[in-house]
Order: sequence, then structure tokens, then C-alpha cells
Amino acid sequence: MAKKILGILLIILLVLETLLFSVTSAYITGKTTNDFSYSYTKAICTSTNYCQDFEITCSDEGVIEMSPITGAVVQFSSDWKDPRNKEDIERTC
Repeated sequence: MAKKILGILLIILLVLETLLFSVTSAYITGKTTNDFSYSYTKAICTSTNYCQDFEITCSDEGVIEMSPITGAVVQFSSDWKDPRNKEDIERTC
């Protein structure tokens, strides 16, 4: 009797394993994705020294989105010079 119960349990387990494998393998494609993106914040300033922080979202192809951050603004005096080098000021991604 115990052998019959063990046999039935083994068959049930094999059926469940087969079902689980077929469901999960339907989503496995073997293809890789290159969906790498990242975001950061950066102050962007105008020629009148009005600077606002933006959240910049980038991917391998470049800028995806630039969103201004509400309230993150400052107006510097006319003699203020941006301490960042030109490359850092112009680079986005």
C-alpha cells in the first residue's frame, strides 16, 4: 500500500514539474536586452546665470528625458562664473 502511495506521489510530482517547466520555459528566449538606462541630476544655467536642476535620464543612445526639478533654482549675480569646466557643463549623458 505504501508503495502505491509513493508511486502516485511520484507521478504527481513529475506532472507538476513538467507543467512548471513548460510554463517557465515559454518566457525564456535566450535573447539579451541592452535596456541599460540611468538618471542623475544636473544644474543647467542660462547666460544670465539663472540655474535650475534637472533630472536627466540617459540610455546608450543619449538623453531620454530631461525634467526640471521644481523649486531647485538659483539666480546668481552677473559676475558669477560657473566653476565647472566647459566639458562638464556641456555633457549630458
